[in-house]
Amino acid sequence: MVNPTGTARGVETLRALHHGRAPGDPLVLPGPWDAASARTLEAAGTPALATPSAGIAHSLGYEDGQVPPEEMFAAIARITRSVSVPVSADIEGGYGLAPKELVERLLAAGAVGCNLEDSADGALKDPAEQADFLAAVREAAGADVFVNARVDTFLRGVAEPEPAIERARRYVAAGADCVYPILAPVDAVPALRAGIEGPLNLVAKPDGPAVRELGELGATRITFGPGLLHATMGALTAITSELG
Repeated sequence: MVNPTGTARGVETLRALHHGRAPGDPLVLPGPWDAASARTLEAAGTPALATPSAGIAHSLGYEDGQVPPEEMFAAIARITRSVSVPVSADIEGGYGLAPKELVERLLAAGAVGCNLEDSADGALKDPAEQADFLAAVREAAGADVFVNARVDTFLRGVAEPEPAIERARRYVAAGADCVYPILAPVDAVPALRAGIEGPLNLVAKPDGPAVRELGELGATRITFGPGLLHATMGALTAITSELG
């Protein structure tokens, strides 16, 4: 596969950042929603970025899950061309695109990683079918894309960790580089860490454990979803309240 300039180096850097990390020192990937936020986060010293679909959606005037793929990939491209660090992109469920086209559009946008979620329309996908889809994405991408497989069991109301672990194992076997049991409760993290091989992505919440604590529990990677956008909008609201 012919890559955009710098893509091969970028995915190698992103992949390396997920390995050899000490407990309590997870990889922190802030989520930019536009070029300005991406540049600000890069200037703060972050080694890589991970776009949130909800953050981009809100910045474009859409609800999460409602952004047309053309607009999402264009937004991702504006972010990637604005920074020199690797960018992973949340591309939701893949927009119904065939794996080959999905990979081509992701790389053309300059991203070297992606999130792919395993639920649609409020319901969990069949894990075997999702594993087949991830395997097809891996085959199309080779080593050129870092695949973060989202596991939506907790998001969809399944409280026990075992179903998340079963799905994660399928996805790792299919070629996922990392798994992301979104909204996993803190008390489930030790079981997830014990049952899942490889990097584990957790989301940090304002009322949840600190980043270091999540790392000590077993998180390899920390993301924030649209949390940074929400915090920024809160700060903007406070500023505008003082303008009058």
